[in-house]
Amino acid sequence: MRGEKCPFCNISQDRIVAAGSNVFAIADEFPVAKGHTLVIPTRHVRSIFQLETNQSVDLWEFVVKVRQLLADKFKSDGFNIGTNDGDAAGQTVSHAHIHIIPRYKGDVEDPRGGLRWIIPDKARYWQ
Repeated sequence: MRGEKCPFCNISQDRIVAAGSNVFAIADEFPVAKGHTLVIPTRHVRSIFQLETNQSVDLWEFVVKVRQLLADKFKSDGFNIGTNDGDAAGQTVSHAHIHIIPRYKGDVEDPRGGLRWIIPDKARYWQ
């Protein structure tokens, strides 16, 4: 089922940077780092956890491929990879997708905690 008003179901083909079976990748329109890319299942579901097993496997195998493409192209030093699953987690597009965000030494003063900084008051587990 495709979402009639879904921006990912109605994506322009020229925005797609890579495609596989059941999945495609686009550059993020509002990147937080050079190379920030979204991996999106072609099936319209709100959560990656609603995908059928074969679609989920395709999705994660494609994440691995896109991560390697980005590492080769942008020579990044690390990655944050994740999804916003539900409104409370900050999901703003109601079509499942995974962010692959290349990271670079010095892009932030202290990168420790990575994704934990989503909730900054609880991020400093190492102190």
